[in-house]
Amino acid sequence: MNSEKRHIAILGSTGSIGTQALEVIREQKNRFMVEVLTSNNRIDLLIQQAIEFQPDAVVIGDVTKYEALKSALADHPIKVYAGADALEQVVQMDQIDMVLTALVGYAGLRPTLAAIRAGKHIALANKETLVVAGELVTALAKQKSVNIYPVDSEHSAIFQCLAGEWHNPIEKIYLTASGGPFRGKSREYLANVTKEQALKHPNWDMGAKITIDSASLMNKGLEVIEAKWLFGLQPEQIDVIVHPQSIIHSIVQFCDGSMKAQMGLPDMKLPIQYAIGYPERLSATFPRFDFFNYPSLTFEKPDTSTFRNLALALEAMKRGGNAPCIINAANEVAVAAFLQDRLGFLEMTNMIEECLERTSFVAHPTLDDYIATDAETRRIANDWIVA
Repeated sequence: MNSEKRHIAILGSTGSIGTQALEVIREQKNRFMVEVLTSNNRIDLLIQQAIEFQPDAVVIGDVTKYEALKSALADHPIKVYAGADALEQVVQMDQIDMVLTALVGYAGLRPTLAAIRAGKHIALANKETLVVAGELVTALAKQKSVNIYPVDSEHSAIFQCLAGEWHNPIEKIYLTASGGPFRGKSREYLANVTKEQALKHPNWDMGAKITIDSASLMNKGLEVIEAKWLFGLQPEQIDVIVHPQSIIHSIVQFCDGSMKAQMGLPDMKLPIQYAIGYPERLSATFPRFDFFNYPSLTFEKPDTSTFRNLALALEAMKRGGNAPCIINAANEVAVAAFLQDRLGFLEMTNMIEECLERTSFVAHPTLDDYIATDAETRRIANDWIVA
């Protein structure tokens, strides 16, 4: 990176990825400038971030909090906006070089598309954007000559392994999974687990939604779909292996059988920094890996008969069309219901499977089809919960 600062918009700045991105920027303040910060409803933290980083604009998703946000920032030269439309508009600002999409779930799709249309490079932490509409998003990025830099640790690992290898064909990639807090547990055990148990991830510190997805292995299913679009792969070229220590973040196997793996401690700040700083590796104070603290690295096959969410996601990827969009919408409703104690852990999978069977299938969806599919799936899912 040259000496000129890279101007960044952070969508979802008050979430887990957003706050860690600001930690990176705080340490690399001579390299980056924050232009936009957004939050759905965490107004107090958004105000703190805005006062510290002095962005050009902030957006609060919850329009009822607009006046309070505007009042709190009245003494600062910061534009204040509210609502989903504002989110799509601010990412198009001329001075923005890169948009870090750290929103959770389907909400990330439309602002990411708006940023791509405006020619902004994307640091993508919102895997659901590619899960829901991967074909549409990647085609638009190609048309607009926009690069999509992965932030998920597994996809960042693949991206790092491919540096200098772009001309060499990939035979297969292996996405690693920790197995979550319930690795090795039976369906009988899972039938009675609580949200408190599911939120205790053994290795990673993440937001509630992604932590539950990790516990159910749906997160790995969504990551497989994301990898298909990021790296232009066929379903049979992607495999999942359980690696409980979370030190090897993923592996690329090339056509000659050689394999490259990216390793490091489980810390999201490293892939965030790699994405926003690419192509340069920036010096950082992150803790260093010590081999003697991890004398044994182990690997297992995922248990897709117990953790059926992974199998459902793989099925949706192979089916194509709007099937991954159905899986994503059903899962978002399921996780929200589980966190509200309205649905059991295994019931989430049953509901997702029902949605996959009942929602209208579209083989070649447009953006309007994706929007309709998301709405239809959520109706079916919510009806299933209250039935």
